[in-house]
Amino acid sequence: MLSAVDAGDAAALLAAVPAGRRVALVDPRFVGHVHALRLALTDPRFAAATVPGALTAQPEARPALLRALHRTTAAVGAGAPVAEPDADPAPEDRTVPGRIAVALEAEGTAVQRPSLGSLVAAVPTDPEQEAAAVAGLTSVDDEALRLRGAVKAHDGFFTTFCISPYSRYIARWCARRSLTPNQVTTASLVTALIAAGSAATGTRGGYIAAGILLLVSFVLDCTDGQLARYSLQYSTMGAWLDATFDRAKEYAYYAGLAIGAVRGGDSDDVWALALGAMVLQACRHVVDFSFNEANHDAVANTSPTAALSDKLDSVGWTVWARRMIVLPIGERWAMIAVLTALTTPRVVFYALLVGCALAACYTTAGRLLRSLTRKADRTDRAAQALADLADSGPLAQAVAAVAPGPRGAFTAPAVALLGTLVMVGAALLLPYGSWLTVAAAAGYVLLSGLAVARPLKGALDWLVPPFFRAAEYVTILVLAARSDVPHAVPAAFGLVSAVAYHHYDTVYRIRGGTGAPPRWLVRTIGGHEGRTALVAVLAAVLTHASGCFTTALTALAVAVALVVLVESIRFWVSSSAPAVHDEGELA
Repeated sequence: MLSAVDAGDAAALLAAVPAGRRVALVDPRFVGHVHALRLALTDPRFAAATVPGALTAQPEARPALLRALHRTTAAVGAGAPVAEPDADPAPEDRTVPGRIAVALEAEGTAVQRPSLGSLVAAVPTDPEQEAAAVAGLTSVDDEALRLRGAVKAHDGFFTTFCISPYSRYIARWCARRSLTPNQVTTASLVTALIAAGSAATGTRGGYIAAGILLLVSFVLDCTDGQLARYSLQYSTMGAWLDATFDRAKEYAYYAGLAIGAVRGGDSDDVWALALGAMVLQACRHVVDFSFNEANHDAVANTSPTAALSDKLDSVGWTVWARRMIVLPIGERWAMIAVLTALTTPRVVFYALLVGCALAACYTTAGRLLRSLTRKADRTDRAAQALADLADSGPLAQAVAAVAPGPRGAFTAPAVALLGTLVMVGAALLLPYGSWLTVAAAAGYVLLSGLAVARPLKGALDWLVPPFFRAAEYVTILVLAARSDVPHAVPAAFGLVSAVAYHHYDTVYRIRGGTGAPPRWLVRTIGGHEGRTALVAVLAAVLTHASGCFTTALTALAVAVALVVLVESIRFWVSSSAPAVHDEGELA
């Protein structure tokens, strides 16, 4: 820590600090809680941040900081204001750090101003102000506020009342022993994999152990995010791990239950139930992702349905009832754990399918009502996000390039739905292995291209990616289940898992503001329409070849998994990845 006699001296000292380091300016008269300074000076997600009397800048914001410091010094020396009074976001902060923050914003550098609540951060200029600051300092327990702030503001009922009351203390225990959120996330994954292995034994003791371990894994899953918020350890690797491990844990557990069911004497069709549960959950998520991306920055974003929802939120019990109806991850994992310990894997999957189907109907109906009653103009960014989520490969892109695309407010989702019905209907109703199914796949390719031929800016265009997900996942499930080939459904489970990973990876890249995966990746793995058509062709070609369909699905699953995992790991450990820690999905 270095002391400067004036702003000019501070500029010289900052210029001497190595370029790759974060720097901070703190007024020596600062009075406040340690956690207030921590929020301002240590959060890695923001290039610059400030509270009254303190300012920090990451390496990328340091050149702007030095320029602002020189300009501010010159303005103050000339008696000129740093900013117009009406444009000053913090007119009460007349300290050097406060003036520099205003100058940074005037130049176009975003400066984060964390919400302090009852935390104190002040630079008193007279004894009365100092006494008030000290009184506020002693009357507020910043450690208690820090613990409360570690818990996510909006969470499910089970997580809020059954996990967070004690998991926050586990997070503090981890922080005091220098454990990182990534280590806790990894421990949660390992615990869930052990739970899946216990379920795979097919014994009652194994099921009981699996249920207990799954709950322990969920406690750790809550703890990693609370540790990140408690210690402000947000990282690019943490974003990747937290965003993908939840799905990896859940899908691995489904596989463990299916293996255990078969080893315990149940029939192989339990694998179809496991894959059905995974498909339904993935489609639920893509509905949420697509709807949120379509309306993320919509203009004139108003809806009577949204207004009614906000009104209901003012009635306490309705908030918790509505959060439980959607079967969020806490309630879902608690249900899975209890049913695993007390019943059979088949019952677990039936409960999942019924519960998730009801939740999907509720949430999708609400989103449809909001979309139809909302007066909104969607942006080019939202349209591009939906196009990226659609995951159109070279075949659909080729159709879109030469076809004008149908006009109309609801034509894109209508065409996508028609394609989905054609593909899934053919897989379900036509004789297995029929070349008519391949012809239906060709029709699906054509309709997929027409659906994305125009920018997805319509009121219901957010339905296009969910329709494509349903078409691909359900087609793979149905063809594998109808093949009567040994182990075809487990191989299909692996293929859908690999493809779903790619789709989740796409979502979190878009959320991080870095855009979708590179086009070469989408082309290499064929896009949704290419993979769907390929599976239809394999089913037709290998109809009478014993075991070859399973081998082909397995090879395709391995190839997709290798390509998407290598590119995903490369991206998330690179400097271009967003410095965020995902909050996780309620669902």
